[in-house]
Amino acid sequence: MIVYCLCFVLFLTGLYGVLTRRNLVKIAISLSLMECSLFLFLALIGYTEGGIAPIVDPADPVKNYVDPLPQALVLTAIVIGLATTAMLMAVIIRLYRKYGTFDIREIKELRG
Repeated sequence: MIVYCLCFVLFLTGLYGVLTRRNLVKIAISLSLMECSLFLFLALIGYTEGGIAPIVDPADPVKNYVDPLPQALVLTAIVIGLATTAMLMAVIIRLYRKYGTFDIREIKELRG
């Protein structure tokens, strides 16, 4: 149970960074931190204490299997998260080249 609480604390740390920081790079890092906490949470959901790989053997019917679905979902989410993070960083670089700053408040003032 403590591991799930730690995932929640990690998520809240990322959320705090998103809500309180003005620097776009720090916001992107905070979003990645939130993403990692969700990946960890999903991987923990599929974990079973003493479970084995879900390969059914008719000679030895063990009923304590590890669920492979959350692991597959996490792998897919990691790839999607990497692509969105790369896209976010590309947008941040373009904003920096246009406005010369990473600060959100200054970018709002320099619209044009």
